[in-house]
Amino acid sequence: MEYRRLGRSGLKVSEICLGTMTFGRGSDTAAVDRIVQSALDAGVVFFDTADGYNNGDAEVMLGEALKSRRRDVVIATKVFNPMGPGPNASGMSRGHIMQAVEDSLRRMGTDYVDLYYIHHVDTQTPLEEMLRAFDDLVRQGKVRYTGCSNYEAWRLMEALWISDSKGLARFEAYQPQYSLVVRDIEEELVPACELKGLGMVVWSPLAGGYLSGKYQPGQLRVAGTRSAENWGLPSRFFHPNHETILTELLSVSRELGREPAQVAIRWVLEQPMVSSAIVGARSAEQLAGTLAATGWTLPRDARAQLDKASASPRRYPRSMEDTMTERRNQAMRMP
Repeated sequence: MEYRRLGRSGLKVSEICLGTMTFGRGSDTAAVDRIVQSALDAGVVFFDTADGYNNGDAEVMLGEALKSRRRDVVIATKVFNPMGPGPNASGMSRGHIMQAVEDSLRRMGTDYVDLYYIHHVDTQTPLEEMLRAFDDLVRQGKVRYTGCSNYEAWRLMEALWISDSKGLARFEAYQPQYSLVVRDIEEELVPACELKGLGMVVWSPLAGGYLSGKYQPGQLRVAGTRSAENWGLPSRFFHPNHETILTELLSVSRELGREPAQVAIRWVLEQPMVSSAIVGARSAEQLAGTLAATGWTLPRDARAQLDKASASPRRYPRSMEDTMTERRNQAMRMP
């Protein structure tokens, strides 16, 4: 297992982060204990959850499984989703943030969260209100680092500017969706995070299981998977040529003698901006196969094949401006 800095911060995380969205939905307490122990045995020290995962059950189950190892691990959780029927039981208001963090701490049986994310965009609460609440939690010691997920590049940059200009604790991590079939973040968000030194902790590197080897080109529904249960397959975000990409992945995997899931995750881990990739599992056995994505490197030709198959067309203005450096250099006359 490789350990990487989370962006510009001094915090180190394992390149694989265990996600908990299946905890309480597909994995019972006994299965969760085995999954978490298998992750720890493999060197995983980074765990991702959210208050909204299965109405808080995922946080409870993770806290119980990690109780004796709390100081050895990095726990990330999130706030935004509705956690009750009231009008202030969701979103990113100061009131909800302050209540939500206390509830998360209680559920997980801990007195601090290592990394606390804004889970979704809240257009009804000023950014400064959210950021000041997060800053207060950092100063109180209840949260050590902050981050956000699913923000557009402009909103992320605005939040960083507010934090810098007001002297507030700023985001150290950004959590986006990223996989061979969803590479949208490369256009604007990757350059923004690289410029500002945020670590990227990517979710769904297997595209909800689509790249796991269970699907064949032309299939978007497979018995015994999340797609058959109508949750967790983010197909609406997939590249228009996702079937071609899957075909190339299966071909490369056969050539390398690796499982498609291992190759797909390895490709994500070798992107320079990625600090960690979140993977989920319903069983310790499933996790063991996924963890085999660590400890090796994609051959150059295999990576180039996957890069080419999954590349997205440039959008304006980059599609126009990509050639301008060359044009400027060609215009220079040297003696």
